[in-house]
Amino acid sequence: MGQQPITFLRQVVALCTYPDLLDSPRFPPDAKDRARRILQSCGGQSLGSYSASQGVSCIREDVARYIERRDGGIPADPDNIYLTTGASDGIASILKILVSGEGTARTGVMIPIPQYPLYSAAISELNAVQVNYYLDEEHCWALDVSELRKALYRAKEYSNPKVLCIINPGNPTGQVQSRRCIEEVIHFAWEEGLFLLADEVYQDNVYSEDCQFHSFKKVLHEMGPEYSGTVELASFHSTSKGYMGECGYRGGYMEVLNLHPDIQAQLVKMLSVRLCPPVSGQAAMDVVVNPPKPDEESHQQFIQEKEAVLSSLAHKARLTEELFNQVPGIQCNPLQGAMYAFPRIFIPPRAVEKAEELHTAPDMFYCMRLLEETGICVVPGSGFGQRDGTYHFRMTILPPVEKLRRLLQSVKDFHVRFLDEFS
Repeated sequence: MGQQPITFLRQVVALCTYPDLLDSPRFPPDAKDRARRILQSCGGQSLGSYSASQGVSCIREDVARYIERRDGGIPADPDNIYLTTGASDGIASILKILVSGEGTARTGVMIPIPQYPLYSAAISELNAVQVNYYLDEEHCWALDVSELRKALYRAKEYSNPKVLCIINPGNPTGQVQSRRCIEEVIHFAWEEGLFLLADEVYQDNVYSEDCQFHSFKKVLHEMGPEYSGTVELASFHSTSKGYMGECGYRGGYMEVLNLHPDIQAQLVKMLSVRLCPPVSGQAAMDVVVNPPKPDEESHQQFIQEKEAVLSSLAHKARLTEELFNQVPGIQCNPLQGAMYAFPRIFIPPRAVEKAEELHTAPDMFYCMRLLEETGICVVPGSGFGQRDGTYHFRMTILPPVEKLRRLLQSVKDFHVRFLDEFS
């Protein structure tokens, strides 16, 4: 993978894991200060102890302060912060407390198509009802509230839609929602009494100069008390994405707003059954939300590493879009954010027929042929959902630039051969 680790994060987690290193001159004072503060809040001053089910208290405080800085001073309460085993665990936990009913009263969960398969899997596991709403590929995968409304009213015939999931920036589609779009979504949720889930794990990954990340929490607050005091919102972040890429630590958090106190008590009880998220992951999350300050020793190196990762990803996003769009039969929307391309591919009718003979989806047939002939592994669009008659695949933009360039050339050459074979 082309993404380089953030030295300060690794240093703090190392110090927390093996406190004897606090005496070593090889570690900067600010990393030692972070580690000491975290350890002092841990039982037995050790990452090996269980933490409170909601997470280490000082880390939740740091998350709250981070949210306040990100959102321009809008208050955040540590009691509304829950540290999680990656964002996935938080999303699954919230869905679990919201799903109920039987038959046509069973909870419906609205998810974008294309979607990150965590959602469809969690919905299936909970025996909830998946309610699809389609993103607009012709307009850079935009979210249209009229599409939400149509999907909701159709779903009311066979379920009780109560939850609306938004992925911003999008996975696998890479779009970044505009502020106006977020306002419209919040108004829609308020109007229909929907619980909002805002998956914001790619909030640091915005590459298009025309786009800016707006948190649902900030927009909700700025829409006034009629909305900010009533709309239920859970928003999620993680150590796995952004400029960190530390997915193995399984660090994450969720902020939950306007949850009824009785339901909040049930959430805490449910989380306590799992004991606590990995404490090393909590420590990693602390570094993400509490990075070196301008007057601290590690600040310059941290900023250089962070900007190097993000500028490299932005370059690779532009390169991927540009090269894909040079290939006849491949169309790629701008990669405004996140870490993936989700190009639309033309699959000739004869190839579709061949796939049907093999009892496989046409884009799966395409992706398997790509893998067999080039060694390149991409994920077929059918795994994420797509409009009937369209085909896509998802590909990461993480490899180093020169490797990515060679990879894209190999995909181009394969696609031309594929079209020739089946035309």
